Amino acid sequence: MADRARFDVREDEEQGVKYQEIVDLLLDAGYFRARITGLSPFDKVVGGMTWCIEVCNVDIDIDLLFQENSTIGQRIALTEKIVAVLGKMKCSHRLEPHQIQGLDFIHIFPVVQWLVKRAVETRKETGDVIRAHSIYQFGRTHQTPEDLTFEQSVDSAKSSINNLLDVYGPKRRYRRRDRSKLNQEELRVQSTLIEYGIGLRFFLTGSSDKPKNERRMSESDDDQCDVLSEVEIAERQQQFKAAMNAMITAEDNQKLPASVVGSIVNLQSKEIRQISTEYADRQQELQKMEGSYDVSNETVRHNRTVAALKKRIEELVNEVQEAETLKTDLSKRYEKHSGEFEEVQNVHNKLEEKMKEFKSLENEANQGILKRLRSLVSLNENLKKQERSFRAQCKEEMARLQSNIESLKSAHTEDNQEDDERSKLIEKHYDADKEKLQKLRLLLARKNREIATLQRKLDEVPTRAELAQYQQRFLELYNQVAAKHKETKQFYTLYNTLDDTKLYLSKEVNLLNSIFENFSEAMHSQSTKQQFLKQFEGIVEGVNRNKLKLEKKKQEEKMRRDHLNDVYLDFIEKQRIYFKTVKDFKEECRKNELLLSKLKGHHQ
Repeated sequence: MADRARFDVREDEEQGVKYQEIVDLLLDAGYFRARITGLSPFDKVVGGMTWCIEVCNVDIDIDLLFQENSTIGQRIALTEKIVAVLGKMKCSHRLEPHQIQGLDFIHIFPVVQWLVKRAVETRKETGDVIRAHSIYQFGRTHQTPEDLTFEQSVDSAKSSINNLLDVYGPKRRYRRRDRSKLNQEELRVQSTLIEYGIGLRFFLTGSSDKPKNERRMSESDDDQCDVLSEVEIAERQQQFKAAMNAMITAEDNQKLPASVVGSIVNLQSKEIRQISTEYADRQQELQKMEGSYDVSNETVRHNRTVAALKKRIEELVNEVQEAETLKTDLSKRYEKHSGEFEEVQNVHNKLEEKMKEFKSLENEANQGILKRLRSLVSLNENLKKQERSFRAQCKEEMARLQSNIESLKSAHTEDNQEDDERSKLIEKHYDADKEKLQKLRLLLARKNREIATLQRKLDEVPTRAELAQYQQRFLELYNQVAAKHKETKQFYTLYNTLDDTKLYLSKEVNLLNSIFENFSEAMHSQSTKQQFLKQFEGIVEGVNRNKLKLEKKKQEEKMRRDHLNDVYLDFIEKQRIYFKTVKDFKEECRKNELLLSKLKGHHQ
């Protein structure tokens, strides 16, 4: 079967040279599986061609699934697909599927050379993109030491740059009082520059100040200043002064205006008046006592008074804050209760409206019904009162019963202690017996496992009946295999006989054809006739010699057959003796078992 699966391959030196060149081309292109010595030439070459087609990145609607050590059908389908793809790729060399299957390397080499060239060109075109993508994928999850040092330097540089920006950044120096008067965009720009410290130079040059390191720009600004006339310079100076007059400093702008201060004072006016009156009284007392004390004593007293007043102010402020919090809580509670009151008021109004409706509906016709309803309502109220009283009685009774239970529990504590001791002793004995039972169960389980192991070992030993059955089955299988072998051998013999017959018949036909073709030419002259007869006699002698050889071979085969037949008869005789011996042995075993059973019965 293995010989049938092989293709008819031309084995000559040129094919070997081309095969080696194809392998070298594939290795140079990057297909390193061609180095594996265990792969067949078909797998190396076809695998390399499939790899080159995939590298070329051609848009084709064909699935090139290459598998090593594939079957003949898979190889044929794969070669046909490769040829179809080469046609779509516009390959300049023509190749047929049978040439790939037959490994015709002379015709495969130019196609592989063209594919390798195309693959190298495609890799050059897409190499930068693939490399950039691989670097990007690497950078997403990994970092090189250079990247780490760069990130550290970037962090330090960011901090230093932020410090520089904080120190040398633009700071607002002025603020315009009224920005609503700036209607033109140029005036707003000028005002903004003046607020951030851009001085008269902007009005003289029409551009903002430049840093000191930009010398060329500053020189050009100086040239522009020289170009301006004195009148324009004076006008711009006046504009600058007017703009500065409309500015206030940023520190002044941070101060609170008088209106804000007034609103703060009005919030605590009562407490401030009280404190101010106390402070004025203390000042008058100090003035009266000026003559009796020295200056040093007066300063000490004044400091104490000021400290006391400050402490009093802090206490009042705290009290005001507590009052504010209390006020907010009370306001929240008031809002909550007012909402509840409104709801109750609404319900009350609805009930009054309904009562008015009921009263309007009352007349002589439904007077009896209303009396009955009133009696039922009063009955309902009485029942509710009785229910409430009954519940109160139940609660009292439950409390009394619970107290009785507690008293009974306290009375029986001593009896319970004796019962607890007895129950503990019983539990102790129970635990000991339970542990003993558990040990016995474990021992029983171990013995059961040993018994099951021994039982399995006994079951593994076949009985005599089983051995006899096995022997019978093996004999049947042997006879079946022997019959199949004999049949196969006969088929081989028949095939060889028919093959030899065919060979001799073909020789005979060729001989007769040659005689028939040369007969007419040999009969033209006497010499050719004599030569033809000699040749014919030589042919007859050769046929006779072959006949003798075959008869001799036939006689040898007969002798060999007779010898094998004698050996077979000897074996049959030995088999008969073996079966007879086995039968006698079984009979003796049966007698031995009978005698043993009799001996056992006699001893018992």
